[in-house]
Amino acid sequence: MSMPGVYLLLAILGAVVPYLAFVPWLGEHGLNLARLWQEIAASRLSTFAWLDVVLSVVTILVWSTAESRRLHMPPPCLPVLACFLVGASCGLPLFLYQR
Repeated sequence: MSMPGVYLLLAILGAVVPYLAFVPWLGEHGLNLARLWQEIAASRLSTFAWLDVVLSVVTILVWSTAESRRLHMPPPCLPVLACFLVGASCGLPLFLYQR
């Protein structure tokens, strides 16, 4: 498999796998943002994991924007959207696929 194919497969997995955990939670609690925040801050370990993800997404956004400019690509709109709707697990491989 070519590297673009690997990146596309990773982007698809990066979109599907996190939602395998989130969709059942959403079905159980609905879009309860207070509950979501409570569970994010439930322990130092979960807070650590969320902060790591947030900083990773910020890094991906900064890097992909700079890399797009450097390579004279269109702005990375789809990877940015993927970062916000799914996370780094989808946004990064999607940008690498587009690159």
